[in-house]
Amino acid sequence: GKELRRPFVNIEVSEDGAISGIGAAWPVTGKWTWQGGYFCRDLYWGGDPLGYNCQEVEANADRIRFTSDKGAGDSAEFRLK
Repeated sequence: GKELRRPFVNIEVSEDGAISGIGAAWPVTGKWTWQGGYFCRDLYWGGDPLGYNCQEVEANADRIRFTSDKGAGDSAEFRLK
């Protein structure tokens, strides 16, 4: 039930497993679940599949960082709203 923001990206992650929003002017949609302590999501950006990925999540105050490939890949940090 939170909104995630970073420059050019505004995404809502709902408790029911839905992901929706805008990324660089294109719609973002998808689904997510917790699996083995990882945030696992299947995401579409502008209608194109970005694929399934399980990500490590780190929260610090009003910031949250997602690191792809169970913590071994690229990271993205968002402000929580």
